[in-house]
Amino acid sequence: MSWIAALPMYNVTPALDLEWREWLDDVLRRIKPACRIVEPDEELHGFWRRPNLLISQTCGYPLMQGLHAQVQLIATPCFDAPGCDGAHYSSVLVTRADARFDSLASCRGARAVYNQDDSNSGMNAFRHAVAPLARAGMFFGAVLRTGSHLGSLRAVADNRADVAAIDCVTFAFVCDVLPELARRVRAIGTTAASPGLPLIASANVPPATIAALRNALNETLTSRPARAKRLRLTGFSTLPLTDYARIGELESEARAAGYARLG
Repeated sequence: MSWIAALPMYNVTPALDLEWREWLDDVLRRIKPACRIVEPDEELHGFWRRPNLLISQTCGYPLMQGLHAQVQLIATPCFDAPGCDGAHYSSVLVTRADARFDSLASCRGARAVYNQDDSNSGMNAFRHAVAPLARAGMFFGAVLRTGSHLGSLRAVADNRADVAAIDCVTFAFVCDVLPELARRVRAIGTTAASPGLPLIASANVPPATIAALRNALNETLTSRPARAKRLRLTGFSTLPLTDYARIGELESEARAAGYARLG
């Protein structure tokens, strides 16, 4: 089988995308499979389900919404970023730098923005944070979907929205490589933590290859420490799927509070 690989999640700029691609190429060269690094030519839910997927990265929300039945977990990256604790991460609640809001509670009636309906960091954790504040299932005056964390940050910075929840790893990269955008927003809180975005493989990948991938992941950190620092990588954890049940708990807790969707 001819395997494919892609890392679609933390490509904040073209330069960072290239850095991740070079890192992935280094991982693959260490296990020497017949594998191509590709750009997904379909929506990610379909791509992640490809039977010849050797390695990619997904969000924990779609993982627990059914994807887990067709893939296996390789490892979860650990990042050096504010809001991360080992393999767990949270979202940063942001508003405009000059906005009047100083907490999520102060955003009642404001304009919220989020990236995707299937995002744990941008939607699910955000919904969970808002749920205790909502009244009759409502909190915000308006809600806009942008399609990406960068889109959400720019909507807040440009005064098209007032508050967003941004994956803390994404936000750390924005501070690194897009400092002018980072200066236009301000953190006013964080969401609850949950397991980070896992590296996955098709269920067809043999166990020996999964083990080789895990070894290669760690080798790339020690062989190129400067690159690991730029990518904010500190290690990898092998989490059981049961750890990702926390993501479903965030959803259940919000629904139990009567807040089923951002609004």
